[in-house]
Amino acid sequence: MEKQKSYVGYFIFFMKLLVPSLAVLFILRGFILIPVPVDGNSMEKTLSQGDMIMMEKFSSIKRFDVIVFKLPNGAIYIKRVIGLPGDAIRYDNDQLYINEKPIEEPFLEKNIKKDHESVPYTTNFNLSELTTEDVLPKDSYFVLGDNRRMSKDSRSFGAVESKYILGKAQFVYYPITHMKFIPR
Repeated sequence: MEKQKSYVGYFIFFMKLLVPSLAVLFILRGFILIPVPVDGNSMEKTLSQGDMIMMEKFSSIKRFDVIVFKLPNGAIYIKRVIGLPGDAIRYDNDQLYINEKPIEEPFLEKNIKKDHESVPYTTNFNLSELTTEDVLPKDSYFVLGDNRRMSKDSRSFGAVESKYILGKAQFVYYPITHMKFIPR
């Protein structure tokens, strides 16, 4: 009889630990850190096809953050924020200019070294050619893939309104060999 009471006590203790732990895990997974699969190669060298990333949706969006968003047609994309609301953006000879100031993009170094050719890695453009706007409107972000030659991004579908942004990609957790925080 004593042994049976001991097992019941262990079971109750285990349940007291298990139920709150599962509740915390459910809240973290469902509302704070959300898993998202990478589909495609437009973010190559930073993210690869088949990677699983954790996305969170509470921090503010900054330049060069990698974000997850859903366009009105239902397509989900993962891209890097290049332009913020109020920015004038242009590329000239593989140099990014924001508000006419040259900006470095260190996250592209591996891609450019690997893909060095006579043609520019990022084609020349300016925001007004693509969107008829001189600067990005309020609550709009200009996004590009890190694999610039293979990316469908703001150059083709325009700026992304903040209401379509699902969250910010924070780190790769699968496969384990790719595990890392996503660099800005």
